[in-house]
Amino acid sequence: MNLLGWMSMVVMAQAAGAGEVIRLPPPDTTGGATLSLSLAARRSVRSFGEEPLTVAQIGQLLWAAQGMTDAVRGLRTAPSSGALYPLETFVVLPEGVYWYNPRHHELALKIPRDQRKALQKAALNQGAVGDAPAVFVFAAVYERVAAKYKGRATRYVDMEAGHACQNLLLQAAAFNLGAVPVGAFHDDRIAELLKLPKEASPLYLVPVGYPKR
Repeated sequence: MNLLGWMSMVVMAQAAGAGEVIRLPPPDTTGGATLSLSLAARRSVRSFGEEPLTVAQIGQLLWAAQGMTDAVRGLRTAPSSGALYPLETFVVLPEGVYWYNPRHHELALKIPRDQRKALQKAALNQGAVGDAPAVFVFAAVYERVAAKYKGRATRYVDMEAGHACQNLLLQAAAFNLGAVPVGAFHDDRIAELLKLPKEASPLYLVPVGYPKR
């Protein structure tokens, strides 16, 4: 990651404030369902039960999307053009909005209140966003990539968001969880609700939970 990337990561960490920090359990890199089973099981699920996700599940889902796989070189689970890593990942839970710090595999509390129903309203009132026990959010800092790749930066960043989201969806399938990627929302309102820095643009909402029986 270049200097601009590190600086914007620092800004993101500062924006998270001095709230609660949750050290997530180490990710499981040896077990779980096979890739073929996860691919076959993946479906878009929009109706969820009330059972919450465990901290271990949340940590594994975040790691699958954007976790570190090489701490020395700073490499992550999803490929990134130039290893510049423009994505920032958040999870919205009943307890509040948390920012995921991939380097330390931990969550930092940004907003200590449930924003799921507000997110639902900003997402054209899609019920899955308000009903899921967890909503994962991908945002992008395009400047991290634009400094090197100029006019192709938008394409590269959007492709990377797709890589990360698919990782999350496949990990959800491995847990027998339902999930659905959501791209229809009011960008400005989502950014306001999550208190994103002005340089960060929301790209995806991904409600995740146990399918409603």
